[in-house]
Amino acid sequence: MGEYVLEMKGITKEFPGVVALDQVSLNVRPGSVHALMGENGAGKSTLMKCLFGIYRSDSGEVRLDGKPVSIRSARQAMDLGISMIHQELHPIRHRPVMENVWLGRFPGRGFLVDHHAMYERTRELFQQLELDVDPRVPAGTLSAARLQLVEIARAVSCNADIIIMDEPTSSLTENETEHLFRIIEKLRHDGIAIIYISHKLEEILRISDEVSVMRDGRLIGTWPSSELSTDDIIKLMVGRDLTNRFPPKTRRPSDEVVLSVRNLCSSEPGSFQDVSFDLRRSEILGVGGLVGAQRTEFVEALFGLRGIASGVVTRNGERFLARSPREAKRHGLALLTEERRATGIFGILPVLENTVVASQSRYASFGVLKEHSRTEAARASCQELNVKTPSLSTLIQNLSGGNQQKVLIARWLLTHSDILILDEPTRGIDVGAKYEIYTIMLRQIELGRSIIMISSEMPELMGMSDRIMVMCEGRVTGFLEPEQFDQVEIMRLATQFSK
Repeated sequence: MGEYVLEMKGITKEFPGVVALDQVSLNVRPGSVHALMGENGAGKSTLMKCLFGIYRSDSGEVRLDGKPVSIRSARQAMDLGISMIHQELHPIRHRPVMENVWLGRFPGRGFLVDHHAMYERTRELFQQLELDVDPRVPAGTLSAARLQLVEIARAVSCNADIIIMDEPTSSLTENETEHLFRIIEKLRHDGIAIIYISHKLEEILRISDEVSVMRDGRLIGTWPSSELSTDDIIKLMVGRDLTNRFPPKTRRPSDEVVLSVRNLCSSEPGSFQDVSFDLRRSEILGVGGLVGAQRTEFVEALFGLRGIASGVVTRNGERFLARSPREAKRHGLALLTEERRATGIFGILPVLENTVVASQSRYASFGVLKEHSRTEAARASCQELNVKTPSLSTLIQNLSGGNQQKVLIARWLLTHSDILILDEPTRGIDVGAKYEIYTIMLRQIELGRSIIMISSEMPELMGMSDRIMVMCEGRVTGFLEPEQFDQVEIMRLATQFSK
């Protein structure tokens, strides 16, 4: 085996209206963790999809162990010893976990699938990776974090020489992330190369041996991780200094209460109970907590997506309990959901349709849509939020994660809602795009809107919130004012389990 297990030379890839990759070269050593960094849209995922056979590059060469190869499909990539953990998970939810692990590689007995052998292989694999999941349960019953770990097990099961991990910790808790890092250390020890894409700078510097940075479809360079700091990586990624991760606030919340929630209880067993708070005009109320705190379930119920057993919600002096999103919208609420691909975007529709879908009635006359009005509204909103797209007719699934998120925010701003519920608004997007999202949020505050923001990132929670409400096991365990913001105190409240 030579110095490099993988050499990608002069990879170029164009899509209609955009050069996604421009003469990119990447070298990866065996038994190393090679981090691939860059803003959303820099070309990281496109480069890896070319390596994994999902895309065909327009020009360039790929060498494995010094030998040139032509990779035309994901099946061929796997046969060549390349495995990929995708950023967005697409499990077959109604099929057992073990079938998801061995999909396309089912062990057989003659012409039949050997389910017993499949179960035993999966059980042994999970034991090896210390993964406590029953191979026989439907994949759809697992949490996003557990599905992520199952996807990692699937990649390991391929006996690959190179494993691509695209945002593998985006849905993982701190303990699950540590579990993943132990798996990575074992793989590294076994001589397997890991290409690791993440926007979490601290974890990149902790686990990687080398860092390659991309910007605007080009490779800026490769450095040993030991020679870089988080500030160095940010500057290389965005091409400028970004000394402050959060824009300065120019407006403080008023004393006017725009939403009052009292003793709200879920109709679902084991979900949130007795939640009470007030939201003030021009306030960002941060909601902190760990996985299982029922934060997402609570805001979905507030927006009419889940059942409410009891409680009172008051809006501008009027009591209401939203039984549907339509009713929540009528009361001025908007919800940016946690999983943009699963419950946010319509991937096969263009940017235009995704932008105006929640406000169609504004652009209709006698049941007929006014195309010019829809298009102008979408164009103005996307320009205001600096959405980078070749055109409004571009399929939204072809945009970067950060630009998809800005389209979803534009969607809800067009409804003229003045209470924005943002569930993990910057999950899976880079520091530059995060700053743009933060700027958009503060602009809405200046306009008199109010925001409820769920965030699992501690710096974001403390850097953007005017107050923080912490939840644990479906109950509110405390509120913190800015002078009380402290990571230790937030974690104490987030683990204050009821007895």
